[in-house]
Amino acid sequence: MGPAPFHLRGLLLVQLLSRATGARPCVPRSFGYSSVVCVCNATYCDSPGPLTLPAPGTFSRYESSRAGRRFELSQGAIRPNRTGRGAVRGARSRVPAPSLPRTPAPGTRPRVSPPSPVPSAPIPGRAPPPPAPTPGRVPAPRSPPPFSAGHPRPPYVAQPRARLGIPAPRPVSRRRARTRRLVSPAVPGPGLLLTLRPEQLFQRIKGFGGAVTDAAALNILALTRPTQDQLLRAYFSEDGIEYNIVRVPMASCDFSIRVYTYADSPDDFQLLNFSLPEEDTRLKIPLLHRALALAPRPVSLFASPWTSPIWLKTNGAVNGKGSLKGQPGDRYHRTWADYFVKFLDAYAAHGLRFWAVTAENEPSAGLLSGYPFQCLGFTPEHQRDFIARNLGPALAASVHNATRLLVLDDQRLLLPHWAQVVLGDPAAARYVHGVAVHWYLDFLAPADATLGETHRLFPDTMLFASEACVGSKFWEQSVRLGSWDRGNRYSHSIITNLLHHVAGWTDWNLALNPEGGPNWVRNFVDSPVIVDIAHDAFYKQPMFYHLGHFSKFIPEGSRRVGLDASGSPGLEAVAALRPDGAAVLVVLNSSFRDVPLTLEDPAVGFIESVAPAHSIHTYLWRRP
Repeated sequence: MGPAPFHLRGLLLVQLLSRATGARPCVPRSFGYSSVVCVCNATYCDSPGPLTLPAPGTFSRYESSRAGRRFELSQGAIRPNRTGRGAVRGARSRVPAPSLPRTPAPGTRPRVSPPSPVPSAPIPGRAPPPPAPTPGRVPAPRSPPPFSAGHPRPPYVAQPRARLGIPAPRPVSRRRARTRRLVSPAVPGPGLLLTLRPEQLFQRIKGFGGAVTDAAALNILALTRPTQDQLLRAYFSEDGIEYNIVRVPMASCDFSIRVYTYADSPDDFQLLNFSLPEEDTRLKIPLLHRALALAPRPVSLFASPWTSPIWLKTNGAVNGKGSLKGQPGDRYHRTWADYFVKFLDAYAAHGLRFWAVTAENEPSAGLLSGYPFQCLGFTPEHQRDFIARNLGPALAASVHNATRLLVLDDQRLLLPHWAQVVLGDPAAARYVHGVAVHWYLDFLAPADATLGETHRLFPDTMLFASEACVGSKFWEQSVRLGSWDRGNRYSHSIITNLLHHVAGWTDWNLALNPEGGPNWVRNFVDSPVIVDIAHDAFYKQPMFYHLGHFSKFIPEGSRRVGLDASGSPGLEAVAALRPDGAAVLVVLNSSFRDVPLTLEDPAVGFIESVAPAHSIHTYLWRRP
């Protein structure tokens, strides 16, 4: 009997790789923007599967693209010599991308294949979902009951003027999941040469993640328990993108449905009435425990306050221009420092400990008249003195003295001046571990002049990106389901930050509704995951996959290493060595053309490849 036809051999390769990796293909849906979302429900969700290092002498490449690929795995041989020609995709065997399976009857085993179209079938014990939506439109979801009697109902129903950004879609064909092998040569010309420089060691990576806000928790918990589990697995498990950083707001922020602090009783300077409300005890804390239980890696929590109780503030309001009353060292500042310790005590009583706290979320906001939501103003001099006289000593004297303190937590435009003021004072600097930055004004603040200069001045101080989201500017639509450009902006930011000594990158809300909320001041924004409560489903956007190309493959403890390029073809790239000794390289192609490239690792050889237009790739290989 002769060899099997090529298409049968390719199909066998796809089946073997799928079984080996545990990967599940995307269920694509277009909302008329540049790419697609991947739809998940209670019984099906795409995933890259657990990460397995390739065999010695080979490499793995994971590709996501505007065309609809999501963590598409290719494998190939590392060559001893450079051919001078990039590899291209060989003959491909294709496996149809599934649509979502129906929810099984109680007591039966869930089916993964073959799945059925979105939305899922009625869930036993629940009312049937409304009719399927018109293509390209997300129906206004039914509102779940409030999470506690007496609390306002979350505003899940979209308002008439909500900036959904979801037009009727252009007709698209069903995307197909692919698993491919790279072959070469086929592209003429020398292409780009990227050379790994493992002897050039830079910052140690802390990790990647997002925030469990009140809004994120409300949206996740509005889904059925099986769908909640799918969402949390997608973010935290070894089958998902393996987040290891979670930000937790200390009390309310704009992404809450009401305004509160943990000590709203006036003049309670001993904080005798400090307590966690149900937003913490019934929403955020249970979700955090579930996320940590799923994670194969240690997860680091960090917390940020938006406002102090109003009786500690000069303006007597949660928003607007206002700072702490009095001067550093007095009872107002001492009480506010004790508030941090009380928060850490309260979460520790629920079994959760924090890697870090930031001294204040966006302290410059509280210096602006008319600022619309929770804030507390600090100048760099005020923050310096508060840390030196109150916050630093309070944390150091507590059982939480291992909790790190990050300063700034605001736009990098304020660097290096903010760091010079705070870290230039030894009395404050002794308590400070790092400088946290937000991305919203990055277009006004070149990375080298801000991050790079801060690292030059304070090379032993961690730089950490603590918040980012898209859709917040007044000219932007809040939610653009399937926008590849928004994912591209995430990857550009992450690569730029990593190349300028930043140790980690944190997204904002883990999940929002189709309106981009709830948010008590209607400051709606986009999120990597959008929840469709009406159909007990959620949509994983391109932003989710862009983040995953870093978070899944660059674990905590990795070291960024040098990378030389033979030219400037419009690619962005960053390389790291993992704790297990493997090398990882992320390449972003934002251009309209395919770019042939060769990756050189002096210890192992050459990888011939092509970076297709509008794509992101993560390469992984073993080193001796």
